[in-house]
Amino acid sequence: MGLIAGAGDSRSYCMEAIDFARDGQFEDAREAVEKAVTAMVETHEIQTQLIRDEIEGKGEAVSLIMVHAQDHLNLALVMRDVAEEFIRLYERIKHLEEG
Repeated sequence: MGLIAGAGDSRSYCMEAIDFARDGQFEDAREAVEKAVTAMVETHEIQTQLIRDEIEGKGEAVSLIMVHAQDHLNLALVMRDVAEEFIRLYERIKHLEEG
């Protein structure tokens, strides 16, 4: 469940970053992305331990929950990239509007 929770937190921070960027709050947007990255690092550590356990023969059979957790993790990784791109785009739009 740690994978799902951590990835969910990371995704939420990314959505928050996009909202901040839309409102022109670029520093807050970058801080939200940093929070997303921190949550992702912690989540990745959980994933790495699960992989180590499997390599050492201590892992469990792949379950639907694990597949779901990996899906959340991958979505969070993509959302981080999307959030960073939205920040850049909103900054550019603001710059162009200001002329």
